[in-house]
Amino acid sequence: MSLIPKRGTVYVVDDDEAVRDSVQWLLEGQDFRVRSFESSEVFLARYDPREVACLIVDIRMDGMSGLELQDRLIERNSPLPVAFITGHGDVPLAVDTMKKGAMDFIQKPFKEEQLVPLVERMLEQARASFAEHQQAASREALLAKLTGREAQVLERIVAGRLNKQIADDLGISIKTVEAHRANIMEKLGANTVADLLKIALGQK
Repeated sequence: MSLIPKRGTVYVVDDDEAVRDSVQWLLEGQDFRVRSFESSEVFLARYDPREVACLIVDIRMDGMSGLELQDRLIERNSPLPVAFITGHGDVPLAVDTMKKGAMDFIQKPFKEEQLVPLVERMLEQARASFAEHQQAASREALLAKLTGREAQVLERIVAGRLNKQIADDLGISIKTVEAHRANIMEKLGANTVADLLKIALGQK
């Protein structure tokens, strides 16, 4: 079985074709799947946030720079791990990118022993972020099944309110609260109140 799907995808964004080819050659030689882009604009148009991936981007490019691309990804709340390719004079800029969440930067010319461990670290983080994203999406899909009233009841269960208190809060009977609780448990696939709280609070 190929290791490539498990490893994830490495996006490389650089307006220098020689650099793109060099990075791609190095990483594909280590069984990574690589997708290269000549500009930030092209990358953003084709980027699939559902893919387990990481990004290596040149800090300075014609058009949208790597710094601007990082800002765009931050605006989108993207969990994509980012590392920058820098020239010698760009190190202070690269430090600023790390303050914004970049994982690292590599200076040109770079070597395989610098690049491969960094990519492995980034993809490890990407897999963890993707799992969290999937869990959050699954939770949101479950909660979306609830009616407005059931959501109100669940909110009060999470707050530790008793059935009688919930009934008083919402101006309904205790039996109605119990019926809502049963529906909520069924819709969320919860067997116990502890299960229910874990789902509602996004806990594993």
